[in-house]
Amino acid sequence: MIIYWLINSFIKLTGWIAYALYFRAKVFYEDRKVQGRRIKGKAIVISNHHAVIDFALMMYLFPFRVLRCQVAEILYQKNIFMTFLLKILGCIKVDRYSHDFSFMEKTAKILRRKGVVQVFPEARIPLRNEQKPLPFKVSVVSTALETDTKIIPVYNDGRRKGRCRVIIGKPVNVREWYDEKKTEKENLAIITDKLREKVVLLKNELQTKEEMQNRK
Repeated sequence: MIIYWLINSFIKLTGWIAYALYFRAKVFYEDRKVQGRRIKGKAIVISNHHAVIDFALMMYLFPFRVLRCQVAEILYQKNIFMTFLLKILGCIKVDRYSHDFSFMEKTAKILRRKGVVQVFPEARIPLRNEQKPLPFKVSVVSTALETDTKIIPVYNDGRRKGRCRVIIGKPVNVREWYDEKKTEKENLAIITDKLREKVVLLKNELQTKEEMQNRK
């Protein structure tokens, strides 16, 4: 919708300096010729999760598209201002403690209209002693299969002191990973694990690229 584009554009323009000073993001690419910071057509962008403010990082990482972010119910319980902000940004509420899966249909509807949806498939911020990233939820793969949508994986190192490092991966067509000999449940589990592994591989590639750049 045009209203979301206008609001997102206003926020990006007015908040650019604050974003640049806070994140100072240094962006790497798995293959920039295949996927840079411009997104063509519909897409699901996924990323590992460090903090609530990760959404702001993703907004500016892909500045030319409106990212409709799936947001946990807890943020809607903060205060009236936060709820209002999430609504005008076009966020999709996900109630993790109910059996309400309407967020998946809302996500699919946006994708059918050629939109872009941001998902943090870990579904929560990992605790300090937990292995990162956490296991991914299968809903992102289920939606991608249903809507025939590419998934753009991203890894960010979560740094808040100094420059944040981010790497954008090549789009993934999860349909290519689907095995017709297996059940849908098995496929969802296997493909979701592969998707998580893809983000882990991006983490390793980010470290390699940064080391190579530092040697120059």
